Amino acid sequence: MNTIELLFVLSIFIILYTYILYPLLLIIISGVIQVCKDTAFVFNKAERRTKFTSLPEVTIIIAAYNEEKCIEDRINNLLALDYPKEKITFLIGSDGSTDQTNDVLNTFDHPNLSIHCFEQNRGKINVLNDLMTKVESPFTIFSDANTMFNTDAIQHLVSHFETEKIGAVCGELHLIDPFSGDNKDNLYWKYEQALKFHESRLNALLGANGAIYAIRTETYIPLPTNTIIDDFCIVMNIAQQGYTVLYAPEAKAIEEIAPDLAEESSRRVRIGAGNYQAMMRLGWLLNPLQGYRFFSYLSHKVLRWFVPHFMVLAFICNLILAVDHELYLYALLLQITFYLLAIVGLKIKSGNGIHIKLLQLIAFFVSMNFSLLRGFLKFLNKNLSATWESTSR
Repeated sequence: MNTIELLFVLSIFIILYTYILYPLLLIIISGVIQVCKDTAFVFNKAERRTKFTSLPEVTIIIAAYNEEKCIEDRINNLLALDYPKEKITFLIGSDGSTDQTNDVLNTFDHPNLSIHCFEQNRGKINVLNDLMTKVESPFTIFSDANTMFNTDAIQHLVSHFETEKIGAVCGELHLIDPFSGDNKDNLYWKYEQALKFHESRLNALLGANGAIYAIRTETYIPLPTNTIIDDFCIVMNIAQQGYTVLYAPEAKAIEEIAPDLAEESSRRVRIGAGNYQAMMRLGWLLNPLQGYRFFSYLSHKVLRWFVPHFMVLAFICNLILAVDHELYLYALLLQITFYLLAIVGLKIKSGNGIHIKLLQLIAFFVSMNFSLLRGFLKFLNKNLSATWESTSR
């Protein structure tokens, strides 16, 4: 096997590993760990979880920018939560909004609600850093302006802080169609939720969904002013302090999906750039002594962030190899067909057939990795800003 063939095989293997082999390994390891825990429980007969004798005080923080279309509904959603009113505080920061967001916020007059309208648009993380200095409760919950909590979401989040070793708890976000109201959690989203569940069993959960997660307030470390992926970095800083990070799928929130993949593109590019930024700042996660967290971070995050690079490398190598090898010519035709199907999938707006869903999944995969590659190029420009870029979601 020559160098070109080796690069081609290695590229394909890494792509298959991070998306297929790693999940299988993760599920097997998670299953074995759970069997061991269950067996220990049978012998020890100890309580698995201790409950709070009374619900703790919490603060919910939201940073918003130009959210006039949803901010009123979001505030009403918060005020309707099933949690003792005397134990919950809401801190809402408007980051230099230029629409009617501030006007809408200022119409609310509630003792538990504190509004902070900042004149300058500095970016989400700067608002979070400022608002965190005002938090007095032992637990803080982060969310977004366009997210809606189930009424019992807060109770489900805080119920997991049963011991001092629990530092952060991530809830579960469900996506809905803004027009029909139907749940549009696609196969990829459900696949990611399954990975979170099993990684949580190994104390290897990687970050949190910014729409719904809770932390011990004392564990918060202010982030640099140009941080893009704040939810990932906040939670990983907590893990670095030795705390456990858990996944709580029963703590649910909902959010509207973007109308189509094209509308989502700029958001993914920005997130992609933020991923590489976070990777450079969180080098400690690549220490094998981190155990399962290293295994998950390398397999689930780092290798996946470089899948678009390996896709390009595999295609180039395949072009070279196809000149003299008939087998590689067939492989090249398969690659070309795959990308043509992705283009077809991008053109399909809706449909329920298996073939339609398969085309949409292929389109999602290719579009996601193309945006990630663009994010990498944006990261290389080293001109990253934390200021907001409006998207449909």
